[in-house]
Amino acid sequence: MYHKLMLEDKVRVPPQRLGEKLEKVILDVLQEQLEGSIDKEIGIFICVTKVQDVGEGELVPGDGGVYYDVKFEAMVLRLALQEVIEGTVVETTSFGAFVSLGPIDAMLHVSQISDEYINYDEKNARLICQESKRFIGVGDVVRVRVVTLSLNEREPRDSKIGLTMRQAGLGTTLWLEEEMTKEKEKAGQPAGATKERAPEKTKGKRKEHAPNE
Repeated sequence: MYHKLMLEDKVRVPPQRLGEKLEKVILDVLQEQLEGSIDKEIGIFICVTKVQDVGEGELVPGDGGVYYDVKFEAMVLRLALQEVIEGTVVETTSFGAFVSLGPIDAMLHVSQISDEYINYDEKNARLICQESKRFIGVGDVVRVRVVTLSLNEREPRDSKIGLTMRQAGLGTTLWLEEEMTKEKEKAGQPAGATKERAPEKTKGKRKEHAPNE
């Protein structure tokens, strides 16, 4: 789930930038340090959007920089096991697809795409279901569920996030639209419906029929 948070931190402004606009420098420093990083308690930093408040600067002996207590706004991604989330396919391989969740990529293994056998079309960079001919390609938006989660704060790129689409309500945007169309068709034509017939005549009375009779 994506969250907009108000956070506090101490930010060092390097001496070579002390003559610039303070809030702009602090925003640059925060964006450089935090965006793409992981804090297991806070989440995965997507972006720092705004510096809200800057306290008085502090000097440290032997350090030419100035340290400020800062309040700032940031967007973070917090993932949890079994959470449903949407992402974009950024790469396909013979063993699955890599899905971008914004600041980090996750793995959708071929075994978690469908119950069908999956063929890899290397030329078109697609993973194709053998029977239904449904496919996943680069650029497709997918709705997936998180099934494995191991975040690495020191090396975010070494984090492991596993996804699945083998459940109802999951799949590419096109797959979900197809399922919705099928459901609407079923709702418009109830099972067991029969061809409409003329009302029966009784002795001077009109016989009422229940709907779909």
